[in-house]
Amino acid sequence: MASLLARVCVIMHAMGYPLSEAMTPKKLLRAATPSILMMISISIYSVVDGFFVSNFAGKTPFAALNLIYPVIMLLGSLGFMMGAGGSALVAERFGEKRQEEANAFFGNCVVFTIALGAVVSAIAYIFLPNIARLLGADDAMMPDCVSYGRILILGLTAFNLQNLFQNFLVTAEKPNFGFLVTILAGVTNIILDAILIAIFKMGVKGAAIGTVAGQMVGGFIPLFYFLRRNDSLLRLRRGKFHVRAIGKMVANGASEFVNNISASVVSMALNYFLMAYFGEDGVGAYGIICYVWLIFAAFFIGYNVAVAPRISYALGAGNKKELRNLFRYSMIILGAAGLIQFAFAEALAIPLSHAFAGYDPDLLALTTHAFFIYSMIYLFLGINMFGSAFFTALNNGVVSMVLSFVRLGIFELSSVCLLHLVFGGEAIFYAVPFANFLGLIMNLIVFACFSRRYGYSKKA
Repeated sequence: MASLLARVCVIMHAMGYPLSEAMTPKKLLRAATPSILMMISISIYSVVDGFFVSNFAGKTPFAALNLIYPVIMLLGSLGFMMGAGGSALVAERFGEKRQEEANAFFGNCVVFTIALGAVVSAIAYIFLPNIARLLGADDAMMPDCVSYGRILILGLTAFNLQNLFQNFLVTAEKPNFGFLVTILAGVTNIILDAILIAIFKMGVKGAAIGTVAGQMVGGFIPLFYFLRRNDSLLRLRRGKFHVRAIGKMVANGASEFVNNISASVVSMALNYFLMAYFGEDGVGAYGIICYVWLIFAAFFIGYNVAVAPRISYALGAGNKKELRNLFRYSMIILGAAGLIQFAFAEALAIPLSHAFAGYDPDLLALTTHAFFIYSMIYLFLGINMFGSAFFTALNNGVVSMVLSFVRLGIFELSSVCLLHLVFGGEAIFYAVPFANFLGLIMNLIVFACFSRRYGYSKKA
């Protein structure tokens, strides 16, 4: 095992490139590989929770887990916000050769994330039963919703740090280290899930404990790494608290916050209407689809995490040629990846549905049918997610936030709430793919409008 891990370290190190190095499509994919694998690993161990709960605890606890999980993702979006906004600002300072200021901003970002997360966690823990009831939890699901949610809330600081460092480890030119930490976190979660759910029959409590343990590994190991002397570009130090810099990070990362809030609200709305039309089977089917979505979307998220600091660095260095290349290569790579993912999703719909719902014929039938419909989202998702990440990397938080909010908060939420009124319950599964098609058109228009301003078009 140690030999295999050492070999992986050598391979991952070979994939690393400095932020200042000019990229080709091949180099860009190699540079993004650690971050992509890191995000896929995180998604897989999230899926493991659902697999064990569904198969060893039953569909009611499984539905409860999926009903409350969007709330946890919403709370964890603070880490995504500060990671995206903070790393863009820090990488831009690196491009401007202002290393000391970059490290000061990094320290401010970590402290602010921990403090803000602690306050939000305390409030959420108190009001979680009310939130669960508001989301439509019935008496059978309520105990599992509350116990699972509260355990995850207790580990929210680690979750936010994990989300924060996913971005900063790339900015620090240590994506390989981030990937290995993620593997360790995932293995921790999987082992504990197998022990606590399959052997000790702890149900959703076991799943929550396993998840929190994995998040502590993923959040605290990078924290201790940056607190010590290290050979990366970043180190946590005591220093002046830059209020304006924090404001800039929040404003720039607000798109990621809006993105996660909107996605969580859309998930809550979907669960509410699915519960009304299909009962627990509807929530369970959507939960299974979301697990697969997490893995497929992880490719796009990981790619964006890897390419964003390079975009910010090129912006800070005034290198418009590299900015054009990064934009052009990204559009090609993500467009091709979307086509491949759609084909895979359609091919895997039946076997994946059997893996999660084979024990229940009604749940299996609904999941398989919904799977084929929902898979269309992958045709549009990559470019849509890149649009928000691209403008965040350009330190234009306003445009990034508008793209996220319109696609998720307006297009998706409106489609979820309205289409079923006209076309019936099945239309709920068409709502998100249809909204993302509209989002793709919007992103392409916005790219064209801002191309000359930032110089990433051929004619600039």
